[in-house]
Amino acid sequence: MIQNTLFKLFPLNSKALITRLIFGGLTGLIFIAIFLYPAGEPKPEWGKYWWIKPLVMVPLAGAAGIVVNYVVTQQTYKRRWVKALFIFVSILVFLFALWIGTVLGLNGTYWD
Repeated sequence: MIQNTLFKLFPLNSKALITRLIFGGLTGLIFIAIFLYPAGEPKPEWGKYWWIKPLVMVPLAGAAGIVVNYVVTQQTYKRRWVKALFIFVSILVFLFALWIGTVLGLNGTYWD
């Protein structure tokens, strides 16, 4: 029996993966820090450390979203336009992950 696979198995390049994880996490951290900087006076029911949740959730979501880009770029494609399409989709997935991380991070505080 021959097993068909959609993706070719690839070796894990830990240096490239760590670099992309740091990029995704820093992008998320900068994005949410710029968003929270002019937050002003928080509501008393949010608690004293309400800002920790978004500062953790958004960088984690950004790092998780950039893993899709790493997986896509490690694959081999027969046509260049297919690779370009998958890279474009991976960028959309990264932006979607940042958006979801922002919503989850600010849930209960800014976006109640």
